[in-house]
Amino acid sequence: MRRLPAFVLSVGLVLGFAVGTGGSPAGAAPPGTANAAATAAVPRLVAIRAAHHPGKDRVVFEFAGGLPRSRTVGYVDRPLGDGSGLPVRIAGRALLQMRFADAEAHDSAGRETAPGRVAYALPNVMTVVRSGDFEAVTTYGIGLTSRQPFRVFTLTGPPRVVIDVDASFRTVTRRVWFLDERRFAAGTEPYFRSVLRPVLPFLPATTLLHRVYAGPTPAEQRAGLRLVRSGSTGFTALSVAGGIARVRLTGGCSSGGSTVTVAGHLFPTLKQLPQVDAVKVFDPQGRTERPRGRVDSIPVCLEP
Repeated sequence: MRRLPAFVLSVGLVLGFAVGTGGSPAGAAPPGTANAAATAAVPRLVAIRAAHHPGKDRVVFEFAGGLPRSRTVGYVDRPLGDGSGLPVRIAGRALLQMRFADAEAHDSAGRETAPGRVAYALPNVMTVVRSGDFEAVTTYGIGLTSRQPFRVFTLTGPPRVVIDVDASFRTVTRRVWFLDERRFAAGTEPYFRSVLRPVLPFLPATTLLHRVYAGPTPAEQRAGLRLVRSGSTGFTALSVAGGIARVRLTGGCSSGGSTVTVAGHLFPTLKQLPQVDAVKVFDPQGRTERPRGRVDSIPVCLEP
């Protein structure tokens, strides 16, 4: 099969087009043979990697069995799950969606062969989340700090689809707090531990909370760090005024009877900012226990 030049693929995908790498077979096969061959030939996603390079963040999707027949990428406002049509939880101020046609992310036993959700501490790429693996179509969303130009191309040996997203903007380093599961299990305070993240200097509070909801990186997870969402899927209505940061949870809200909740992430992460003295967390309906005064507040749903 003839492969399109990389620059043609890149231009087509940046404009949001699907670019194929092959055509239909010329001859017909006996009943059952074509389906079996097609199943065997479906490329399988086996790895996802991301790293920062000068001026850009690079995300690499590696496949076994060749490249997907087509790759489509573009910005979306709200990623939906293939098959379910339900919104997919992806942290980020901008969302880039990648669709691989004739590709799967599971083996013949249904076990996933690539991560479904992974966080990164890169200037622009925050997280990569699978939004579908259905009928030989695999989709992923990439949560970004900022909506920037991107380029898509392929590599061989092994087969890879590469996305370079511009990351030449300035960031500053701040901290986000995650639950230290080992300290919590041992009853050793403090239960939350901070890690460093790049954030936008002109939107530090917003970027920090997106970093919280992106979660810990794989290395941080291996060190025992976890994100406690308390049923929430994200946040909205974030404001900082008069020394008070106010934020409303989205999705759900429940402590599950635990003394450790999402507030343990939000309070220290926002209070590191010099303009924040107190944090008020509201439930999805806009309620909190102490809405007035320069004091911390949580909604009833986060009480143990």
